[in-house]
Amino acid sequence: MTTLSTHVLDTALGRPASGVSFTLQEGDVLRFEGITNEDGRCPALKDLVLTAGRYRLVFCVAAYFAEQGMVLADPPFLETVPIFFGIGDEGHYHVPLLLSPYGYSTYRGS
Repeated sequence: MTTLSTHVLDTALGRPASGVSFTLQEGDVLRFEGITNEDGRCPALKDLVLTAGRYRLVFCVAAYFAEQGMVLADPPFLETVPIFFGIGDEGHYHVPLLLSPYGYSTYRGS
């Protein structure tokens, strides 16, 4: 069984990014839509059982930054952040997003 989680952290404000909407897609198939909670996580994502394949998380970050009063450019530098990744046959995959208005990073967490 393979599971997935994510954690979005706002590095500009130094706190979890609450209220970030995102989707999980497998190819052209929408597998999940969610919004991060007050801790920057979406616990319901872990309920999905995933198979090996290629996936994409797409985070809607411009709306989040606007909600924080951090619209620093028009149009925003980052509208969405897509993260393309592969999943193997078993295990847990954690895909964190470290976010600021002008940049982001990700990695495979635990």
